Amino acid sequence: MPAVSLVWYVAYGSNTRAARFDRYLAGGTPEGAARCYPGCRDRTPPRASVAFAVPGGIYFATRSPVWGGGRAFYDPALPGTAAVRAYLITVGQFSDVAAQEMYREPGETLDLAEVLAHGRVELGPGRYETLLCLGERDGHPLLTFTAPWSAAEAERVAPSAAYLATIADGLRESHGWDDARTAAYLSAAARA
Repeated sequence: MPAVSLVWYVAYGSNTRAARFDRYLAGGTPEGAARCYPGCRDRTPPRASVAFAVPGGIYFATRSPVWGGGRAFYDPALPGTAAVRAYLITVGQFSDVAAQEMYREPGETLDLAEVLAHGRVELGPGRYETLLCLGERDGHPLLTFTAPWSAAEAERVAPSAAYLATIADGLRESHGWDDARTAAYLSAAARA
């Protein structure tokens, strides 16, 4: 398998908003959140970003200490499509973003060979510790992380207003959606 230096990080929750995602890269506290992020070793902005949809859907589960309500998770087995925003970043940046999502310190570069070969790898049992490869775009793999459990296995937890507002801002910003379409999408995700 050839070495990979750039990947598309596929965001489907609050990181669809560029300013929110920038806190993972540059460090700091996102608006409406209760956690200060250390940031990545390489704080270079993404080389590109693009909005599209992937098969599956999002749902809200577990309780986030950052937002005070349910977190968004992606399940490729859900019916429909999930609105996403992908950022072209280095493997090191992706590794550091994943570490911060897993409440770990950034600094260790992930070995992506297994997820690239098999499409899925579980790094641990917790939220955002399962890496998924959703294909490729422009020759670079599309990678995201989610929970190891399915939507059918999860107990739903309603998201906080601040979290929903951040996701809504990201969807409007990246997909150009109006308020009605954004509200309908998030309402459907809350019922998924």
